[in-house]
Amino acid sequence: MGDFEWAMVNSLNTFFEREGIAAIAYRLRQSQFATQLADILVDSKIPEYYLAIECKSLDARKTRSLYFKQHFSTAAGAHQIERETDFITRSGRQGILAVELRNGTGRSKTAHLIPWGLIFDRYNEGGAGITLQEIQVNPPLSRKGRAYEISRLDILRITGYYDLVLNDRSIDTEPCSEDLLFEDLCPEGEDLGLEE
Repeated sequence: MGDFEWAMVNSLNTFFEREGIAAIAYRLRQSQFATQLADILVDSKIPEYYLAIECKSLDARKTRSLYFKQHFSTAAGAHQIERETDFITRSGRQGILAVELRNGTGRSKTAHLIPWGLIFDRYNEGGAGITLQEIQVNPPLSRKGRAYEISRLDILRITGYYDLVLNDRSIDTEPCSEDLLFEDLCPEGEDLGLEE
């Protein structure tokens, strides 16, 4: 496991313990023969903390973007973004991309949390990646010494922002579409048990 992944797991668990939140962050053991679901999983009965987090650490001096071809893998015939999006939507987890920008000697690293839905949309539209400027639009996590500090607002900003299932273009999210008539919901003659 890379240093950034360790730092994120420790920061999440410190946050959960400090705030008395029933949640736990962990890494699954990696295997060269198994496809990894995500870098970090968080289990919790609280929906906003039921997470799948992918971590990327970039040398900000050597690249202008996080590129989908260069920085994500392809395995089992599918791109990493496609595999993880499938896992996120099928498991019901909230997806987050955590990006650490390494700024060189004498300059602090920064970490930014990005809604997975934004990453998937850019990939799905045929984009090459997301720029460092787009990453930095997301506020950096606070730091205490060398450790990142996570707050409830950091998580809420992401998990309340983008629901992949609701933003799936193949799903009609309108509860009362104009094309849907009452008769379609309740065929004539069916007893609803309602009294006039």
